[in-house]
Amino acid sequence: MAGEHGLGDEAVLRLAVLLEALADPEAPTTVHAPSEGVDVHLADSLAGLMVPALREALQIADLGSGAGLPGLALAVARPEASVTCVESAGRKAAFISDAASAMGLANVAVRPVRVEEWTGARCDVVCARALAPLAVLVEYAAPVLRLGGSLVAWKGAVSEEEASAGSAAASLVGLAARPPVQVRPFPAARHRWLHVFEKVSETPSRYPRRPGMAVKRPLG
Repeated sequence: MAGEHGLGDEAVLRLAVLLEALADPEAPTTVHAPSEGVDVHLADSLAGLMVPALREALQIADLGSGAGLPGLALAVARPEASVTCVESAGRKAAFISDAASAMGLANVAVRPVRVEEWTGARCDVVCARALAPLAVLVEYAAPVLRLGGSLVAWKGAVSEEEASAGSAAASLVGLAARPPVQVRPFPAARHRWLHVFEKVSETPSRYPRRPGMAVKRPLG
């Protein structure tokens, strides 16, 4: 994994600290064993670097960050980038903050708010890992992306209906679907894809809608 992404010794040590934090039984994840976490948490998160936009981004947001993945792993791999982890659950947000501190990361900010309520700097890339259907994700991401920026969504198998709904919703908020990237970050992974949407026009000011509406009444 380290060789594949060109990570140095310091980066590897920081990722080891993250695995140690995730091994705590109180950590907000169902996978605690470091032997599993190397693949399930780290390799899966770093697979996002297959997308050129993410390799080049300087402003990255991880929406619905959970235990800080992929945000913390990407912050290690991209030390020149600023990474904002947006996570509304207080316990999870506290875990991310503590983990970032233990890892010695100065390029991570944690925002304990709902994704619809976060109004940060315009991002080069917005990440979302196993968070919501594509039609919901594009509405979350579009308002905080700069023109030319990209949403990168980690997903398992996506039905034709979800893909079609995602593309239709994207057109309403100024995004356009790009060819998805298939990844095999670890041997047990099946049908793992990175779905990419580029911001091609400004997002209408009515988006995002108030909290909960994107899930309750998806666009498209």
